[in-house]
Order: sequence, then structure tokens, then C-alpha cells
Amino acid sequence: MQGIGEEAGDALVNHPDIDRISFTGSTDTAKLIGQAAARSITPLSAELGGKSPFIVCADADLESAAQTVAMQYMNAGQVCLAGTRVMVESSIEENFLGKVRNAMTHMALGDPRDKDTRIGPLITKQHFDRVAGFVERAKQAGAVPVWGGSKANFGELYFEPTLFTNVTPELEISQREVFGPVLTWQSFGSDDEVVEMANNTRYGLAATLFSRNEQRATAIASRVVAGTVWVNCFFIRDLAAPFGGSRDSGIGREGGNWSFDFFSDVKNISIRKGSFA
Repeated sequence: MQGIGEEAGDALVNHPDIDRISFTGSTDTAKLIGQAAARSITPLSAELGGKSPFIVCADADLESAAQTVAMQYMNAGQVCLAGTRVMVESSIEENFLGKVRNAMTHMALGDPRDKDTRIGPLITKQHFDRVAGFVERAKQAGAVPVWGGSKANFGELYFEPTLFTNVTPELEISQREVFGPVLTWQSFGSDDEVVEMANNTRYGLAATLFSRNEQRATAIASRVVAGTVWVNCFFIRDLAAPFGGSRDSGIGREGGNWSFDFFSDVKNISIRKGSFA
């Protein structure tokens, strides 16, 4: 069945013959689907939005980390897994910002049909206005754009890749998923502080962490609330591995054997010994 959610989606999730609902989309839509699923006790698996942290420790490979930060603007930021909250250890903050700025010179904005383009348009005018609204409200709240912050001088649906500093945890731009080319920048002084910062949203889909210290990286990764944590890499996917989010980022895990737990029912058949002729 094809169509928009209010029509096709509503008909599907409320149909009595549907045995499973697997949904990928926004948290708000998932809440409506969950209400429909509850009425018929239909199992629901949901992969939802994210506001993922991107943690850069002072002992990281800074060149690789900077290139990966720039990659978060790919697809005009329309990636639920993107590490949109950049968190940098304070001792390297100025140096690392320069490296990210340099990496951004390779992120060409343009026609997606051009092989050299790295950042294309947003999907619709409605979504463009939504992203622009987040940016304007962030400015009004005191966040400062290091670069970007406006409509790009290219086409109607193009927004400049934007990086905000002077952001605090309670700001909307720190808490809600923008789903556009907009990152925030914060610094931290200790591992405990960055774990607290990373976990300070209702989301828990993914996280990215750069550190050359295996023990430190493992300790931070184990404490961050996220379904997937990438260490010294980004967007590495193995379809046999579990995938999904925590908190407002989803319910359940899919991929590999984890999919069987959702898409099948376990049956126990018990037969009395000697009951067959």
C-alpha cells in the first residue's frame, strides 16, 4: 500500500489482520502508531529520531575526527544517525575547530547530480522552513553561528551548513532533532562531564567517539545511552548486528538474529512421553 501516513498508514496500523508493525520515522508519529497498536495488542518495533553526540577526546586522531565531523553534513543533515552535538575536550577545542573548518572546504554544496557535491537540498519547502525555524530560534536564544546560519545562495531548498557555539543543554537546538545541516559545539573537561552531556536528551539512537585510548573509549562508550556507538569511525553497518535506539529513539532491535525475536512467536509444544502408539 502506498500513500501518506494519515490515510494509508492509518489504515494499515488499525487493520485487525496486521500481525506486526515495523516503523521508521519520527517519535511523534510513533506515539500515534503505538496507540493504534495497543488497541489490537499488535507488536511494534520502531526506529526513530536521534540527537546523537559526537565526542572528540584530546588523545584522538584529530585529522580523522575533523573529517568525520564534516561528514555529518552529508545528505544535508537528513540522517537520523548523524552526530549533531559535537563535544570536544577543552584542551584541544581551538585547534580542533580549525581542523574542522579546513575539512569543511571539501564539503561542496550543489546539485546532487554533480559527483563533486557533498551537500544537497532539503527534501521539501515545508522541511526547509522547519530547519530555518530551528536556526532562527537558536539565534534568538543566544546561540552563535560559527559558520552558516542562513539560506544558501544556490537554490530554494538549500540551507548553509551551520555550526552553533555558545549553546547550553536546555536550548531547543540542543534537545530536539533538526534533521538538517545544523550542528552544535560544546566543550568538556572530564569523561564524567561528557557522559552527562551526551545523555542529556530524550534520545538514544547513536553516538560517535574518537579516542586513541582503548580503555577510555570503551568506558565512555559503555556509559553513553545509545543503540549504536561508533568508535573512531562512523556509519559502519553490519546487517547481522542489532540496530535500534533507546528512549525516544525507538523500541526493540532489528538485524541478524534479533529480528527473529520480533518477527516470530516462540511456540512450546509439550508431548507426554509414551502417549503415541
